[in-house]
Amino acid sequence: MGASSIEQQVAATGESPSAGIVPPVADPAPLGLGAFALTTFVLSCFNAGLVSPKLLGVVLPLGLFYGGLVQLLAGMWEFRNRNTFGALAFSSYGAFWLAFDGYVKFVLPSLPAAEANQATGLFLLAWAIFTGYMFIASLKTNVITLLIFLALFLTFLVLAIGALSANSGIGTLGGWIGLITAALAWYGSFAGVTNATWKRTVLPVGPIS
Repeated sequence: MGASSIEQQVAATGESPSAGIVPPVADPAPLGLGAFALTTFVLSCFNAGLVSPKLLGVVLPLGLFYGGLVQLLAGMWEFRNRNTFGALAFSSYGAFWLAFDGYVKFVLPSLPAAEANQATGLFLLAWAIFTGYMFIASLKTNVITLLIFLALFLTFLVLAIGALSANSGIGTLGGWIGLITAALAWYGSFAGVTNATWKRTVLPVGPIS
């Protein structure tokens, strides 16, 4: 979910800012990654069984405002920066958190208890498919972004399998993978804001040639 610099975009398109490229805004990737990481971390603490499920409501405001709205805004700014990958990633996962909040709050309580796991599993499986092809696209970004998408794909896939099979042990494993995903995304955010602020590479992200 990293962003390309305007220099990389110019090199790829052969255009220059004077040729009509809209001047970029500040890199929104650290913001989007931070929003994604924090919300994923909190939810994964529940999925991993580290926190009582009775407290799950704490995830909803985070998913609505930070993981959802703020990440969606980061995606819109990536459109402004002509970064197709970042725009699709942040917009989509911002929408994921908004949809997740709506599902947990309004839909899940009304589903038949014996079959609700199938709906949840389908929801997660669809996101695993999306994340799978975003992982393929991430092969041309950098090592940290690639690892984030690999870990996120495994998170969604394992959680989907756990939900569809009603196996809490598999769901717990998905929670632990989610914690790894959050840590990687936090590192990406940390590297992005630190490198931009210090005007040099302090924390490497591993460019892929």
